[in-house]
Amino acid sequence: MKAWIEPGRLRARGILGMNRRNIGYIARYNSRDRFPLVDDKLKTKLIAQKANLPVPELLNVVSTQYEIESIEQELVKHTEFVIKPAQGSGGKGILVIEALMEDGFVKSNGVTIELNIIKRHLSNILSGLHSLGGRADVAIVESLVRISPLFEHISHEGVPDIRLIVFKGYPVMGMLRLATKSSDGKANLHQGAVGVGIDIGTGESIAAVQYNRIVKVHPDTGVPLRDIVIPNWQQLLSLAARCYEVTQLGYLGCDIVIDEHKGPLLLELNARPGLSIQIANNQGLLPRLRHVENLEEFSPSVSDRVTYAMRTFTRSRETAPSGETP
Repeated sequence: MKAWIEPGRLRARGILGMNRRNIGYIARYNSRDRFPLVDDKLKTKLIAQKANLPVPELLNVVSTQYEIESIEQELVKHTEFVIKPAQGSGGKGILVIEALMEDGFVKSNGVTIELNIIKRHLSNILSGLHSLGGRADVAIVESLVRISPLFEHISHEGVPDIRLIVFKGYPVMGMLRLATKSSDGKANLHQGAVGVGIDIGTGESIAAVQYNRIVKVHPDTGVPLRDIVIPNWQQLLSLAARCYEVTQLGYLGCDIVIDEHKGPLLLELNARPGLSIQIANNQGLLPRLRHVENLEEFSPSVSDRVTYAMRTFTRSRETAPSGETP
């Protein structure tokens, strides 16, 4: 079934469009001098670590061709790792290695590659092949996140993540992103991943979409996407809400993964989060954003903001189309 609604009904349901998002929220609430903190994944990781936010471990940073030539002695210290461009976007340039064998490095899809392939990949990253605007870049080597058993049967190869939209420190909408064969094991909706709307109040699944079409089961595993419950949901919301103080960005997308052993980890931040999350939630962002804008200006704690968001934006308490609480 196609997730399409007439423009008039979109407005009535409070759907936030790209122009309004760009002008009314990103331009208004996100100072441009703060963008580098989230556009550069290395800077994001460093400020997150400084703020004691849990993140995947940083194993190495490759910034020169000279470092690539001697990279083998660093990589063989680890049996599994992830290589990604610091300024990449849309999941481009990410290389996941799950095992080290005598004949090479084993990728997440089971294919074994030789060291020279990894060196070429690193060179491409440094040249800006995968970065925003083609700018020269650096490569990050970080620990591999191990998928939580909860998601083993509802994601294809890759590790799912949870995207949370945080506005003025309040988590207002959430979505679970599941990798598929089409997305090449990456949790990126533009490449074919499945987006599952998550109730802010309960952490329970609402609806699911792929390529902006509603789906009821995972396209590869066949597992139903209803009745999913995210564990430690309030902890995830608190982690996302803390990113407001860390970045000082008013309109923010926070991507969180759940590691099998380490629990919730902050993966990335985005100053221009996409709008497909509304389709997955069958709900517009605009009423929730306006609700937060109309709150009295004071500085509640992270805990208070999370509690308020869970109480206010849960599906059982919202009224259509305003999103105000009764």
